[in-house]
Amino acid sequence: MSSDAGIGVDEGTRTMLLLMPRLVGRAKRMPPPEALRSLDLAPRHLSLLAYLVFDGPLAVNDLAARLEVAPTTVSLMVGDLSRKGLLERREDDADRRRTIVHIADEHRRAVEDWLAVSARAWRTVLEPLTPEQRRLVVDTLRAYEEAAAQDGEG
Repeated sequence: MSSDAGIGVDEGTRTMLLLMPRLVGRAKRMPPPEALRSLDLAPRHLSLLAYLVFDGPLAVNDLAARLEVAPTTVSLMVGDLSRKGLLERREDDADRRRTIVHIADEHRRAVEDWLAVSARAWRTVLEPLTPEQRRLVVDTLRAYEEAAAQDGEG
């Protein structure tokens, strides 16, 4: 599948143009576990939930910064997911103006199971790489996202 020889920019571009729709399609076909299906979740919820799984309870503003969206957008998502019982909100004891968000205990395992499929695949492909190669993969995907957004595609 891969070789030690590099590829040209045109071949790399062609390959990525063919690969990206398959990756996006696969992510969209990854349904939530049965325990979460009635909550009407979408792939966009995965990033928010992933931060809460990996980083623990977070303030709305911290989630917004990590997701690179407006706090009002996160507030709307959190409100919706809280009404469905997936997330819980509490006042920050240290600063009562802040709202701390966490995954409800009864749904945590199902959320972790949903994320585990992608996490296993990423771990499989990233583990054999050097730290520098992993950084290149992550930086390249991030740069692509930024370039696509600048071109009005994202």
